[in-house]
Amino acid sequence: MYENRINLTTQDILSKEFKIDTRGYRLKEVDSFLDEIIKDYNEFMAIIDEQNKEKEELLNEIMRLKQELRNVKTSIEIAKSGESEVTNIDIMRRLSQLEKIVYAHEMKGSKVVTEEGQEVKEEKEEKKKKEKEDK
Repeated sequence: MYENRINLTTQDILSKEFKIDTRGYRLKEVDSFLDEIIKDYNEFMAIIDEQNKEKEELLNEIMRLKQELRNVKTSIEIAKSGESEVTNIDIMRRLSQLEKIVYAHEMKGSKVVTEEGQEVKEEKEEKKKKEKEDK
């Protein structure tokens, strides 16, 4: 994927041998090799930055889609109940979802996004609450 952007492999660096002059290694040869290593390191850093940006965008998309899924599930529940009137339980569920959105956005300042495992745990807790309310 990124092979054409990186010039050196670890084996190239390990097996590199410099010619020796009377005072030691040839400076031009060492300097040019170090310059090539520096270019590769800069390219690695650029690749890492690109990957981190893409990761952040994907995590944000996941959060948006999960919220959309929650909203659709809530709409389906309301439609299934056949009630034209909104109950206090519906209002509480919607309020709970809004709080999750707000807290998720607040947490983005300290973390990129909440961990997926935590969201799954929250969804399980929400299901448990819903089951208790239905009883």
